[in-house]
Amino acid sequence: MEIEKIYNEYKNLVYNLALQYVQNMEDAEEITQDVFLSVYQSMDGFRADAKLSTWIYKITINKSIDLINKRKRKKRFAFLTSLFNLEDDKLMHEPANFDHPGVQLENKEALKNLFELINQLPEKQKTALILTKIEQKSQIETADIMELSPKAVESLVQRAKVNLQKKLTNIEGKQDNKSLK
Repeated sequence: MEIEKIYNEYKNLVYNLALQYVQNMEDAEEITQDVFLSVYQSMDGFRADAKLSTWIYKITINKSIDLINKRKRKKRFAFLTSLFNLEDDKLMHEPANFDHPGVQLENKEALKNLFELINQLPEKQKTALILTKIEQKSQIETADIMELSPKAVESLVQRAKVNLQKKLTNIEGKQDNKSLK
């Protein structure tokens, strides 16, 4: 299969999945480019018995996580350098902009807050939740992408829901305490 055909078939899938991870259009575009560069460079190593979409999902998830981790390392470095006055770069301290084209302005703040909570989940819980609940993949498809059993995926999704509920309850409790003061 030629790369142009693969790109045309999967570019929206890759971009949307990356956007779920990074919540920023420019970063999602960068990840999309990186994914298809990797696909092009690795086509010889692709096993014909595997599903192409599953392989592309795996690459997209890994590239998204890599970008998030790179961003975290930059923030830690910026924090440490600011402690020692080695560098005064305030831009690294600011969180990424939540920039998602499918979100109306009035819902943007609520969705931004939800994704901030999702981003605090452990990586496997986050991936299972995004694939099953946002990308609408079945547990079997998600298990295949994550190289886990469907039961493990179900468990990850349930733990993610419980963790999100705890975080939401904690936030609501803090807001209630503020209003009582």
